[in-house]
Amino acid sequence: MCLLGVLFFNPVSASSQSQKLKSRDQIEKQYQWRTEDVFKTDEEWEDSFNQLKEMQSELAPFKGRLAESSDMLLNCLKIRDKINILMGKLSFYAHLKNDEDTRVSKYQAFRERISTLGTRVRQAESFIQPEIIAMPESKIWQFVDSNEDLKVYRHYLEDLLRSKKHILNQEGEQLLALSGDMAGTPYQVFSMFNNADIKFPAIKDENGKEVELTKGNFSVFMRSGDRRVREDAFRAMYTTYNGWINTLAASLSGAVKRDIFNAKARKYNSALEAALDADNIPAAVYDNVISTLNNNLEPMHKYMALRKKILGVDRVHPWDLYVPLLNDLKWEISYTDAVDTIKKALAPLGNEYLKIMNEGFSSGWLDVYENQGKRSGAYSSAVYGVSHPFMLLNYNNMLDDMFTVAHEMGHSMHSYFTLHNQPFIYSDYTIFVAEVASTLNEAILMDYMLKHTTDRRKKLYLLNQYIDQIRGTVYIQAIFAEFEKRIHDRAEAGEALTAETFNSIARDIYTRYYGPDFEMDSLYDVNWSRIPHFYYNFYVYQYATGLSASTALAQKILAGDKQARDAYLRFLTRGSSDYSINLLKDAGVDMTSPAPIEATARLFSSLLDEMEKLMQQ
Repeated sequence: MCLLGVLFFNPVSASSQSQKLKSRDQIEKQYQWRTEDVFKTDEEWEDSFNQLKEMQSELAPFKGRLAESSDMLLNCLKIRDKINILMGKLSFYAHLKNDEDTRVSKYQAFRERISTLGTRVRQAESFIQPEIIAMPESKIWQFVDSNEDLKVYRHYLEDLLRSKKHILNQEGEQLLALSGDMAGTPYQVFSMFNNADIKFPAIKDENGKEVELTKGNFSVFMRSGDRRVREDAFRAMYTTYNGWINTLAASLSGAVKRDIFNAKARKYNSALEAALDADNIPAAVYDNVISTLNNNLEPMHKYMALRKKILGVDRVHPWDLYVPLLNDLKWEISYTDAVDTIKKALAPLGNEYLKIMNEGFSSGWLDVYENQGKRSGAYSSAVYGVSHPFMLLNYNNMLDDMFTVAHEMGHSMHSYFTLHNQPFIYSDYTIFVAEVASTLNEAILMDYMLKHTTDRRKKLYLLNQYIDQIRGTVYIQAIFAEFEKRIHDRAEAGEALTAETFNSIARDIYTRYYGPDFEMDSLYDVNWSRIPHFYYNFYVYQYATGLSASTALAQKILAGDKQARDAYLRFLTRGSSDYSINLLKDAGVDMTSPAPIEATARLFSSLLDEMEKLMQQ
């Protein structure tokens, strides 16, 4: 959970040697987050939980009366906010305590109890938005103009009314609500098949030992230095999916039809427009990602040529895409050294940023090391009414862990500045902007590391890591975004979506993006069949926009542009007080323009040039 419900998660694998891990009470306090900053004790949580049960009834007297006066509307919104602030803190504490040791039943129960109560709270407040939307707009703005305290809700009300034309009458909304479970069926079918039913054959590992292939170890095999192992794993995985290809095509086709049905029911021109409208993102932004990267494919083709050269293969096959180009370098860095490096690296962000970040490192924001039962991975989480964000880590003394710290600290600083500058109603921010602050920190840290690393192999390692981040976050996500748009376009034009349709579209896109040094194996046509994001309704393009925006901003800041830095720091304070596209534009990056994506493509190309030059030394 971040602010009002977005949790930023970075998948970092936990140690498999859990029996050797320390218990939580063996971890030094300086490396544990300070949950008493949320609630001092579990008893205080219980008292607040009981208080929330009583508070929800305070909304009932407002039902059917919001149009009576500006004070009636204002008081209802203020009480709703007060209830949601307390509910957020209760949920926040429960998930922090549960993540410290997921085996503790007490905190499992805390999470279940607040989730159940949260459902009741949402029911209690469900009348508010429909009543506001039913009011004449002139009356709403008369209320706002005449009541100074109501003015803070202006953007919230504008955004609510913006969706008015897409909200149906009561019977229509009830009918759509009734279709909700049915609409979720395509993903449920895919998820059950992909996570429970599908089984893969055994392959032989590097030592000739038979090992059952799983989705978990597939990525390990695809990074193997033994090309035979990589190809065997690839063929075992994709042959299995191909055996179910018509079933998986029907499932994905059902998800596309769901998107189109919901868009038409709500009077949108397309499924894409409907998906982007929640954040008021123009469809042109999505199209810009695809068209700009299609006009900047040369760096990707250059990447494939370099990968072919370094691996010493005739052409790059799908099983050659993910093996590290430097497979034998182990770069360790202690947590203390990582923190010191991050502090030095992020100096371009200015004294205020550094002061608050330093406070974060020393004041109970972070839970650093793995312990028995602790949740795996890493995230940043924050909630209104608590003075600072919290960061879960599982630090394991590797270079990648340092970049994870910088990434999550970026989220945390975004949350901190927002929490301290916005009222509750704007204390969240959208996924569209969320990854900007985190990846900007990574970009500035990477720039520092490249400038201060003299060891040739370590510098090559850094370049390879940075190159693969841009490839994976921008180019590959654009491949997915283009695929998703094209299959929706086909369906909206009345064409049938079959396995052959999906395969043909995928082959065309992969061949074009990867270029002449890539060999498109026929089995790779079915890669779409294993990607859960295609069920998420035009989600993945935001990875590309987020990294492109942060790259453009970081380059300005690193060039010493003080105005650009100040504009970025202001962006961190603004939460959701304006639409995401406007927030980024005010920060100095226009995502309706090709410029940020072009800048990222140029950076990708320059990193490849630098890596090739170093390889020749």
